[in-house]
Amino acid sequence: MAHRPSKTAANTPESAAAAPQVRFLTVDGDMAERRLDNLLLSELKGVPRSKIYKIIRSGEVRVNKGRCKPSQRVSEGDVVRIPPVRLGEAKPQPDEASAGWINKYIIYKDADVIALDKPAGLAVHGGSGISAGAIELLRAANPAEKSLELVHRLDRDTSGCLLIARKRSSLRYLHEAFRENAVQKTYLTMLEGRLAAGTQDVKLPLEVRNRQNGERHVVVSDNGKAAHTRFIPLSPHREATYTKVELFSGRTHQIRVHAQALGHPVLGDSRYGNKGCEAERKLKVKRLFLHAAVLEYPDRRGEGTVLIEAPLDEQLSAILNRLESGD
Repeated sequence: MAHRPSKTAANTPESAAAAPQVRFLTVDGDMAERRLDNLLLSELKGVPRSKIYKIIRSGEVRVNKGRCKPSQRVSEGDVVRIPPVRLGEAKPQPDEASAGWINKYIIYKDADVIALDKPAGLAVHGGSGISAGAIELLRAANPAEKSLELVHRLDRDTSGCLLIARKRSSLRYLHEAFRENAVQKTYLTMLEGRLAAGTQDVKLPLEVRNRQNGERHVVVSDNGKAAHTRFIPLSPHREATYTKVELFSGRTHQIRVHAQALGHPVLGDSRYGNKGCEAERKLKVKRLFLHAAVLEYPDRRGEGTVLIEAPLDEQLSAILNRLESGD
């Protein structure tokens, strides 16, 4: 008499259905031109960015059966292999009620974009040790928005204008605008010491290096990528200079490293600045004084330009007042 194998938890239909499976995603027109890491973040909701990078670099993710990099842009018709990721690896995401507070930071909205005045201390996305950043909070707080994606990034400790696309076509348009330097980016900062009068342009290549703890650290290096920052002093004083900054490239930590190279680091910069210097003590600087004040770009429909402005918050305004009053 033949014996049938007994059913176990390993081979029941129920457990097989629950186990994560390899997926093959064919890139459509809406997904085209996206970075691979951003595409996977959308497809693997809640999985940390660090895990996304790990599965790409290990070769578990493939594009058209070939190895790939996180920064690779996919094309329409590409086939992306997405490996199984255990649900236990995904971090819990905020719900609409707990994330609703982020909506008070919306400063602009049209058919294409939402702009946040991102508060300092809030990461733009979840990652190592961070369950949810601005983009996850915004998605949770606005469940009717099905295609919210970050257009660009700000450092966690930098405040100000953060642009989020509301649809894929808008994301592609704005990515192209950023690549073509069609987006005017203006920051406000407080630099240590008196900056010399007149506009100062810093054109020094920047290279990203990783410290032993995994944090990114940027240095001026001939092996780096071209970067151009313009510093315009607005209110120079002996101890510090309130400064407007215009960016002509978008490198990691660009303003902070170029300010350091100029000999006038950003106040409150614990990585590239002079922590605890006289100016920080006198002006009571407790955080990075770097604010993304203005974004301006050509309207997608050719109707002039879109201008988005975020004023200094109360904390930075108080520092500026102390500088100018001499208190």
